Amino acid sequence: MDFEILSGAIEGLETELLVVGIEAGGVLTPAARNLDTASGGYLSDIVGSGDIRGAVAESLLLHHVPGVRARRVLLLGLGQDCERNDRNYRKQVRAAFDAIRKIRARDVLFALDVPCIAATDMYRQSRLLIEWGCAELYRYDQTKSGKAEPQALAQVRILLPENAAEAGRQALADGAAIANGVALARDLGNLPGNVCTPSYLAEQAVRLAQECDRVSTSVLDERDMAALGMGSLLAVGNGSDQPSKLIVIQYNGSDDPDAQPHVLVGKGITFDTGGISLKPGAAMDEMKFDMCGAASVLGTLNAVAEMALPINVVGIVAAAENMPGSRALKPGDVVTTLSGQTVEVLNTDAEGRLVLCDALTYAGRFKPKTVVDIATLTGACSIALGSHACGLLANDDALAGDLLSAGSFAADRAWRLPLWDEYQEQLDSNFADIANLGGPAAGTITAACFLSRFAGAFRWAHLDIAGVARNSGKEKGATGRCVPLLSQYLLEQAATRFDGAPRDDASAVTI
Repeated sequence: MDFEILSGAIEGLETELLVVGIEAGGVLTPAARNLDTASGGYLSDIVGSGDIRGAVAESLLLHHVPGVRARRVLLLGLGQDCERNDRNYRKQVRAAFDAIRKIRARDVLFALDVPCIAATDMYRQSRLLIEWGCAELYRYDQTKSGKAEPQALAQVRILLPENAAEAGRQALADGAAIANGVALARDLGNLPGNVCTPSYLAEQAVRLAQECDRVSTSVLDERDMAALGMGSLLAVGNGSDQPSKLIVIQYNGSDDPDAQPHVLVGKGITFDTGGISLKPGAAMDEMKFDMCGAASVLGTLNAVAEMALPINVVGIVAAAENMPGSRALKPGDVVTTLSGQTVEVLNTDAEGRLVLCDALTYAGRFKPKTVVDIATLTGACSIALGSHACGLLANDDALAGDLLSAGSFAADRAWRLPLWDEYQEQLDSNFADIANLGGPAAGTITAACFLSRFAGAFRWAHLDIAGVARNSGKEKGATGRCVPLLSQYLLEQAATRFDGAPRDDASAVTI
């Protein structure tokens, strides 16, 4: 799909579908007023008849508006000023793309020339339009015998004034890259466990390196991990005939050979039965989504490479399958981690932290500037925060603040939980240095406390995405979160978010 920024007289622009806003009470936006003038008051008559009042996401499709070269015009309700927020803007984008799909438009031109969100940031408004629009068009069909009907939409254009055109072009470049990363993460998350194995994840990481400049991938197999002493990660995969992998993806975007990398660590449990501590059978199929942390790392690296950010980023994926085989890890077992610390395994279904702890220790060898791990770690996080925000815990206030700010900007929000020493006592063990479970109270916090024991040497944050990584029910499927949050965080770390000087000429960007 092609993206482009346009400027000029709206009535003279050719397109199959032109989208303009109508504010609450039927008030025409500047773009709509220009169309109304060109059409001899046609829009005023429509609005005056009460056919559309401008409520949030209300829409009305018009054909052959006189004096206008667009074949169709979609009037889109923007609501009142106090209703201009991310939630309502997403409803508007969804309504617009519903119309695009229904009429099978091949090209669309958006002329939303008033703030649709609280801030008057046309870069952000344009970028979210691209990201959310692509998400609305996403369809999974990789394991279906009948493939989805080819998407008709081939071009999305945004009409902006000349003084906002450069910001808009950068928004298209960034938005397209992040949308691609989200789509990759969703594809990986949606694949079944018999396809998306640890080896498959490794293959996709190698493929990413083949397709992207400045990206290299190395894969540690079980023999390599055993030689290093990764007893915790290896123990999780012992019950499966699928070999575990530690996947390391390096993006070298900085010209400074001494630049410290930002490290992303993803939980890649490609299927989680719970092991010997077997999960209930109901909805166990959704445990294929237990590798969505790994998927978000791959998706973010894809976005970073496409944006060509001038920083170094390392992605580490701890990939294993948790099965109840004859060699499986048992409750009461004690394993030795790469750090040398020993862990008493009270519950084999608390396996994510067992693979992540070795991956976090391994991350230290890169002398990282920051480390962020991403994991579908605890059901407790879903109970606490639902599906609206991921849980954030950190040993560094500045890093936590950066991630919270990035999540707010990207509309992929996080909420910080405490990481106090008092919670550490719940992990005490009579038989090892630490237990892998802290009891029923504060489950999300004690899981992060466990990980913090392996992250003391660097600035570290943990994102628990158990509640946001997937949808259930009729809309069941991977969401691609937290690719937008992580991408925005790295954009800001690279100091390349649009500030008046675009990174490159992105006047026509393809996704």
